[in-house]
Amino acid sequence: MLVNMKEMLNGARKAKKAIGAFNITNYETAAAVLKAAEAENEPVIIQLYMRLFDTGKAYDLAGTLQRLAFRAKVPVALHLDHGSTVKQATDALAWGYTSVMYDGSRSSYEENVKWTKFVADYAHALGATCEGEIGHVAQGDETALTDVDEAVSFAKDTGVDALAVSIGTAHGYYKAEPKLDIPRCAAIAESLPDTPLVLHGGSGTPLADVRRAIECGIAKVNIATEFLDTYIKSTLKVYGDLNGAFVPPDKLADPIIDECAAHVQRLVKFFARR
Repeated sequence: MLVNMKEMLNGARKAKKAIGAFNITNYETAAAVLKAAEAENEPVIIQLYMRLFDTGKAYDLAGTLQRLAFRAKVPVALHLDHGSTVKQATDALAWGYTSVMYDGSRSSYEENVKWTKFVADYAHALGATCEGEIGHVAQGDETALTDVDEAVSFAKDTGVDALAVSIGTAHGYYKAEPKLDIPRCAAIAESLPDTPLVLHGGSGTPLADVRRAIECGIAKVNIATEFLDTYIKSTLKVYGDLNGAFVPPDKLADPIIDECAAHVQRLVKFFARR
């Protein structure tokens, strides 16, 4: 069923669980995420990176994703990841996505609050949800760890439904093992008992640290790089094994979906503490 993120994240936060949020780029990756979620009977978030909202790909995929979500046996939210402009957010909502992130973490605090609140209010008027970010999770630049007091003010000033915090993770694969600031996460969670926290940069983060973060208020864990890398490697293997033979592409996609679904299923199960 197609839903927004509010109920699933609030429930996860109370139960000290987390919902997996997986970035997809096509039908195959979306189908894999849903196959895994249904196998575990857990809600899931399918998200698309903001770049796809500028190329038309997110618009073209919207109909397919909605159909997949409507017939899914578990709650599914469709989410804009790292929206960098108001237009991306309003377009996403107009196209049928049920949740958006406005990422103003590179801007001043005042600018971040101003536009995140605008997007949150816009989303709420349409029955959708909004995620914001305070502090900054490195994405080819420098990390800025989240300040506890600033997080409290930001959540109050913007009315976001979920808050992405920076506690030592980074986007993409790590060159060295990250060191998560779990006490910082716990302090933020204690100060915001009703706000689900979001962990960006989940790919490659030691699962023991992810578990500790979930116990301290993280209710949404973003996975992009490692999932999409699994898709690429599986695709290369399947096509490489053809040795020049012809097989209809839809049949070739089936084992790729299965391998990607197995990867997602392990994570969904771990986030749900089973």
